[in-house]
Amino acid sequence: MARFRRFTLALTLSTSLVAPAPAFAKAADPAPVADLVKAVDIPYQAFTLDNGLRVIVHEDRKAPVVAVSVWYRVGSKHEPKGKTGFAHLFEHLMFNGSENAPGDFFEPLQQVGATDFNGTTFLDRTNYFETVPTGALDRALFLESDRMGHLLGAVTQEKLDNQRGVVQNEKRQGDNNPYGLLRYEIFENLFPKGHPYHHSTIGSMADLNSASLDDVKKWFTDNYGPNNAVLVLAGDIDVATAKAKVEHWFGDIPRGPEVKSPAVSVPTLPAPLAKEVKDLIPTTRIYRMWAIPGLNDPESVPLQMAMSVLGGLSSSRLDNAMVRKDPVAVSVSAYAQPFEDAGILLVQADVKDGVEPAVVAQRLDQEIASFLATGPTADELQRAAASYLGTAIAGLESVGGFGGKAVALAEGALYSNDPGYYKVELDRLAKATPEAVKAAANKWLSRPAFSLTYTPGERTEGGENRGGAVTAGKAAAAVAPDRYWNPALGDVGPDRGLGTSIADRSQLPEVAGLKALDFPAIERAKLKNGIEVVFAKRSAVPTVNVAVSFDAGYAADPRSALGTQSLMLSLMDEGTTKLDSIAFAEAKERLGAQIDGSANADETIFSLFALKPNLAPSLALLADYIRNPAFDAKELERVRAQQLNRLKAELNNPNAIASRVLAPVLYGAEHPYGIPPSGLGNAKSVAGATREQLADFHSTWVRPDLATIFVVGDTTLKEVTRQLDAAFGNWKVPATPKPTKHFEIAIPKPEPRILLVDRPKSPQSVILAGRVIDAKGGDELEVLRAANDIFGGNFLSRFNMNLRETKGWSYGVRTRISADKDRLSWVAAAPVQADRTGDSIKELQSDLRAFLADKGVTAEELERTINGNVRELPGSFETSGDVLGGLRAIAKFGRADDYYETLAATYEAMTAEEIDAAARATFSVDDLVYVVVGDAAVVKPQLDGLGLPVETVSPAN
Repeated sequence: MARFRRFTLALTLSTSLVAPAPAFAKAADPAPVADLVKAVDIPYQAFTLDNGLRVIVHEDRKAPVVAVSVWYRVGSKHEPKGKTGFAHLFEHLMFNGSENAPGDFFEPLQQVGATDFNGTTFLDRTNYFETVPTGALDRALFLESDRMGHLLGAVTQEKLDNQRGVVQNEKRQGDNNPYGLLRYEIFENLFPKGHPYHHSTIGSMADLNSASLDDVKKWFTDNYGPNNAVLVLAGDIDVATAKAKVEHWFGDIPRGPEVKSPAVSVPTLPAPLAKEVKDLIPTTRIYRMWAIPGLNDPESVPLQMAMSVLGGLSSSRLDNAMVRKDPVAVSVSAYAQPFEDAGILLVQADVKDGVEPAVVAQRLDQEIASFLATGPTADELQRAAASYLGTAIAGLESVGGFGGKAVALAEGALYSNDPGYYKVELDRLAKATPEAVKAAANKWLSRPAFSLTYTPGERTEGGENRGGAVTAGKAAAAVAPDRYWNPALGDVGPDRGLGTSIADRSQLPEVAGLKALDFPAIERAKLKNGIEVVFAKRSAVPTVNVAVSFDAGYAADPRSALGTQSLMLSLMDEGTTKLDSIAFAEAKERLGAQIDGSANADETIFSLFALKPNLAPSLALLADYIRNPAFDAKELERVRAQQLNRLKAELNNPNAIASRVLAPVLYGAEHPYGIPPSGLGNAKSVAGATREQLADFHSTWVRPDLATIFVVGDTTLKEVTRQLDAAFGNWKVPATPKPTKHFEIAIPKPEPRILLVDRPKSPQSVILAGRVIDAKGGDELEVLRAANDIFGGNFLSRFNMNLRETKGWSYGVRTRISADKDRLSWVAAAPVQADRTGDSIKELQSDLRAFLADKGVTAEELERTINGNVRELPGSFETSGDVLGGLRAIAKFGRADDYYETLAATYEAMTAEEIDAAARATFSVDDLVYVVVGDAAVVKPQLDGLGLPVETVSPAN
């Protein structure tokens, strides 16, 4: 769980799929906002050590895990001139070992089965966090205290140079994406030179290059004292235990200097400012931006609510006016993102193909002006509040990670001197009136704006001397913290010369008293029409998660009309036979429900997140959405334009380009898996799709005899079956036979070669290398997946430690085995600096050959893999969403109900010989197909020397 701005992020992401509305949902009498506010509660106790370390403890016994979260009050705003990027660079060094734990920080954490571990740096702070089994808490506290009090003796020039290279590749990876330079534009134009927020967290290449070992030591001694930190322990712990353990491990660390934060003002531009930039993007994007007050200002929450109404909700003013009623834009958004001392407010619109950007800009300004003139209605504020509170209540399930309860308490303590500050924000949310929200919006948006226009074209400048990265999509935040682990890969010193160590640091603390996974009991029932219901009870929070899964997925797409299912799902979001698009969006928001459709290769899934008091009307809304889509012909033209725009965006994204090229080559274009894995299809099929075609696909594949309903939450099987029967029980199975997917189609023999896609001026190359393996998803794959983990599947794997931690050529590389139901693939993914593309392929080949020959699994790798896999099991199913995923996997792969509870024994029985044998039988160097997306002028000479044919290709569209 986290603060209002973080919940708004989750809200706008989850509700970005717009859907139909409610005559009956309006009458459902949703739970009052005041009642929902009361449900958000994180009790805590706090104490402070003599050295100034502030400790906050929250007790939550639902799982045998404890979240450890350490927040230092130092971020990029504290960096002096010429040292941009330094706070983040130092965060990386904090993971490279301390005096009494000299190896990689993640080695002992993985040994104990830690989950949700990472570190991030942002404008105002740096944080480090991990969730560990209760019996491993001493080890986590030992590690955190050792790097707080005993770091510098372990920091070397070699480590500094290596992590400098890693951070620079993190910067290149961000800059290489569409809109990758946006962060620079925001901060450099909204905040004047000399302002602490003028530069972004990642920093410039020149400043990163200038960082010296002396700089590192001074940064540590100046900023990393216990009196400049907050430690939160949340989970299976009480305050008495916490006091004893924290005093033992942290009590001997002497205070550091008092850290003085720089003075930060909220600037106003002296006059309107306009700028146009070019980038590899699908369509023109128009921004309006303002600097706004920080998160402690009483107007922060009203501004965030105003932006939800203007452009955050599915039923927002901008969506209704510019995307639905008069579709001049393919997407719009508005959001306020407060930091500690100031913030940013962005309104944006993506221009629809064929519409003049000037027309869209004018309409955007008109809608902003109209909103400022009228303000929000009480109903709009209720929907914004209910939607946000649903996400907030769901967040109470998680104790740690990027957004759990530990984050809310730490942020409150660090930024507001009040761990319970989230309650202040919730109180402001509940009491916000249309008049107050209108006044706040007018006060801050009536000032001169920064107008930024992104137009499609080749970039005229790079990001080497600037700093940051963002991703495209329905925006909910302009910038995010820079992380130690690469999120694109799925990753979620000496004494200071004072004092004597009290704790025994001669060896890592023992891990004791670990508890086995207790997976919730799985119950089953059938609806009147035969649909199976799979249920598990979780009552930690008053919410229910539902997934209605159909045996379809992107593999069901007709080969002559790829993209059909994605288009169908988008059109389903635009109304039912009872409710038009706006009404459906409003119905979800009123109920605090999230309803959307998605797909993977094998399944089409319609998901519901509901608040317990609103479950029955939420299920009725879900059933109407699934069973009675309107497939409105006018709405089809709008969602068609949006999907074509997403396709254009995919063809500008280097990772997506590589995936579009590789999949058809590995599986063959006629195989169900031989399609672009995003499911967006190709432009010709999407442009030609008809309403009848989409309705026919729906009636063929979305039918009760292909469905299974999964439910996890605060209800009972009897009660939810009764409610599901009311919603779905009279849905009749059609007389036509079930459709089939043709997995019998032969997979082509691999032709080893390099397929090069030219992307000029790319500072990084994206490398994919893959092959189809002789295995299916339902096979017993635990040993093979362990082999993949050791070679390239996690942070400590050989491939990643070589290219990232030893060579410094990448922000992170991975190998993965797919998670599909039929034939699986093994793929290596490596985003690397452009001038090391050929060398990186050589390293992959060399590492893999050695692993498959005489350098098999070591005793240390075996121990780490077994221990990590066994011990992380209890923490892997902390939330209802985790359990729901487990239920779906059990059904998808035909596993026994006790599968997860027997996994520990499976892992513990593994031997190095078995893992080596599985790797040698499955992995191979000689039949890999490579795809490289990069600047051909830089990359092709490197590839020509690798002894493989090089073909220049274009991504399929």
